[in-house]
Amino acid sequence: MKARIKWIEGVAFAGETGSGHAVVMDGAAEGGGRNLGPRPMEMLLLGAGGCTSYDVVTILKKARARITDCVAEINAERADTDPKVFTKIHLHFIVTGHALKPELVERAIHLSAEKYCSASIMLGKTAAITHDYEIVEAQAG
Repeated sequence: MKARIKWIEGVAFAGETGSGHAVVMDGAAEGGGRNLGPRPMEMLLLGAGGCTSYDVVTILKKARARITDCVAEINAERADTDPKVFTKIHLHFIVTGHALKPELVERAIHLSAEKYCSASIMLGKTAAITHDYEIVEAQAG
Protein backbone atom coordinates (compact mmCIF):
# COMPACT_ATOMS: atom_id res chain seq x y z
CA MET A 1 0.00 0.00 0.00
CA LYS A 2 1.27 3.45 -0.86
CA ALA A 3 0.22 7.04 -0.31
CA ARG A 4 1.61 10.45 -1.23
CA ILE A 5 1.35 13.68 0.74
CA LYS A 6 2.02 17.03 -0.98
CA TRP A 7 2.36 20.28 0.93
CA ILE A 8 -0.04 22.92 -0.40
CA GLU A 9 0.62 25.94 1.84
CA GLY A 10 0.69 26.83 5.52
CA VAL A 11 -0.19 23.53 7.17
CA ALA A 12 -2.45 22.28 4.36
CA PHE A 13 -1.54 19.04 2.60
CA ALA A 14 -3.04 17.05 -0.26
CA GLY A 15 -3.04 13.33 0.32
CA GLU A 16 -3.33 10.88 -2.55
CA THR A 17 -3.94 7.21 -1.97
CA GLY A 18 -2.38 4.42 -3.95
CA SER A 19 -5.83 3.76 -5.42
CA GLY A 20 -5.95 7.31 -6.82
CA HIS A 21 -8.23 9.10 -4.35
CA ALA A 22 -7.39 12.49 -2.89
CA VAL A 23 -8.16 14.42 0.26
CA VAL A 24 -7.05 17.79 1.59
CA MET A 25 -5.96 17.95 5.23
CA ASP A 26 -5.41 21.21 7.09
CA GLY A 27 -5.02 22.64 10.55
CA ALA A 28 -7.08 25.08 12.54
CA ALA A 29 -6.34 28.80 12.25
CA GLU A 30 -4.61 28.83 15.65
CA GLY A 31 -2.18 26.23 14.30
CA GLY A 32 -1.43 28.12 11.09
CA GLY A 33 -4.12 26.52 8.96
CA ARG A 34 -7.12 27.80 7.06
CA ASN A 35 -9.45 24.93 7.98
CA LEU A 36 -9.54 23.65 4.38
CA GLY A 37 -10.04 20.04 5.38
CA PRO A 38 -10.02 17.51 8.21
CA ARG A 39 -7.10 17.31 10.60
CA PRO A 40 -4.80 14.31 10.15
CA MET A 41 -5.91 12.87 13.51
CA GLU A 42 -9.54 13.19 12.40
CA MET A 43 -8.57 11.16 9.34
CA LEU A 44 -7.31 8.41 11.66
CA LEU A 45 -10.71 8.31 13.39
CA LEU A 46 -12.50 8.27 10.04
CA GLY A 47 -10.27 5.43 8.90
CA ALA A 48 -11.00 3.38 12.01
CA GLY A 49 -14.72 4.11 11.75
CA GLY A 50 -14.79 3.22 8.06
CA CYS A 51 -12.81 0.04 8.64
CA THR A 52 -15.01 -1.26 11.43
CA SER A 53 -18.24 -0.19 9.72
CA TYR A 54 -17.15 -2.07 6.59
CA ASP A 55 -16.62 -5.17 8.72
CA VAL A 56 -19.93 -4.89 10.59
CA VAL A 57 -21.97 -4.40 7.40
CA THR A 58 -20.13 -7.19 5.56
CA ILE A 59 -20.50 -9.66 8.44
CA LEU A 60 -24.21 -8.87 8.85
CA LYS A 61 -24.85 -9.21 5.11
CA LYS A 62 -23.01 -12.57 5.00
CA ALA A 63 -25.25 -13.69 7.87
CA ARG A 64 -28.22 -12.71 5.70
CA ALA A 65 -29.33 -10.04 8.16
CA ARG A 66 -31.74 -7.60 6.57
CA ILE A 67 -29.61 -4.52 7.27
CA THR A 68 -30.59 -1.23 5.63
CA ASP A 69 -28.24 1.26 7.33
CA CYS A 70 -25.25 1.45 9.64
CA VAL A 71 -23.88 4.58 11.29
CA ALA A 72 -20.85 4.64 13.58
CA GLU A 73 -20.62 7.68 15.87
CA ILE A 74 -17.12 8.05 17.31
CA ASN A 75 -15.97 9.96 20.38
CA ALA A 76 -12.29 10.09 21.20
CA GLU A 77 -9.99 11.57 23.81
CA ARG A 78 -6.33 12.41 23.32
CA ALA A 79 -3.39 12.70 25.67
CA ASP A 80 -2.71 16.21 26.98
CA THR A 81 1.00 16.11 26.13
CA ASP A 82 2.97 15.24 23.01
CA PRO A 83 2.61 12.88 21.33
CA LYS A 84 -1.10 13.52 21.74
CA VAL A 85 -2.14 9.95 20.99
CA PHE A 86 -5.70 8.76 21.33
CA THR A 87 -6.25 7.43 24.85
CA LYS A 88 -9.96 6.58 24.64
CA ILE A 89 -12.15 5.83 21.63
CA HIS A 90 -15.82 4.94 21.85
CA LEU A 91 -17.78 3.70 18.85
CA HIS A 92 -21.55 3.78 18.98
CA PHE A 93 -23.19 1.83 16.16
CA ILE A 94 -26.72 2.60 15.01
CA VAL A 95 -27.75 -0.40 12.92
CA THR A 96 -31.04 -0.25 11.05
CA GLY A 97 -32.78 -3.18 9.44
CA HIS A 98 -35.68 -5.61 9.53
CA ALA A 99 -35.89 -7.93 12.57
CA LEU A 100 -32.19 -7.65 13.35
CA LYS A 101 -31.06 -9.96 16.14
CA PRO A 102 -29.02 -8.27 18.90
CA GLU A 103 -26.71 -11.28 19.24
CA LEU A 104 -25.85 -11.05 15.53
CA VAL A 105 -25.06 -7.32 15.75
CA GLU A 106 -22.95 -7.93 18.88
CA ARG A 107 -21.08 -10.73 17.12
CA ALA A 108 -20.36 -8.56 14.07
CA ILE A 109 -19.01 -5.72 16.25
CA HIS A 110 -16.93 -8.15 18.33
CA LEU A 111 -15.42 -9.86 15.26
CA SER A 112 -14.50 -6.50 13.78
CA ALA A 113 -12.96 -5.28 17.05
CA GLU A 114 -11.04 -8.46 17.85
CA LYS A 115 -10.16 -9.97 14.48
CA TYR A 116 -10.76 -7.95 11.32
CA CYS A 117 -10.44 -4.17 11.71
CA SER A 118 -6.72 -3.53 11.44
CA ALA A 119 -7.21 0.23 11.95
CA SER A 120 -8.98 0.00 15.30
CA ILE A 121 -6.83 -2.93 16.46
CA MET A 122 -3.76 -0.78 15.76
CA LEU A 123 -5.23 2.25 17.55
CA GLY A 124 -6.08 -0.07 20.44
CA LYS A 125 -2.36 -0.24 21.22
CA THR A 126 -2.58 3.24 22.77
CA ALA A 127 -6.31 3.79 23.29
CA ALA A 128 -8.95 2.00 25.31
CA ILE A 129 -11.59 1.23 22.67
CA THR A 130 -15.17 0.59 23.67
CA HIS A 131 -18.28 -0.18 21.64
CA ASP A 132 -22.00 -0.15 22.05
CA TYR A 133 -24.91 -0.24 19.66
CA GLU A 134 -28.58 0.34 19.13
CA ILE A 135 -30.86 -1.38 16.70
CA VAL A 136 -33.48 0.60 14.81
CA GLU A 137 -36.32 -1.26 13.09
CA ALA A 138 -36.51 -0.22 9.44
CA GLN A 139 -39.78 1.10 8.08
CA ALA A 140 -41.74 -1.37 5.99
CA GLY A 141 -41.56 -0.73 2.32
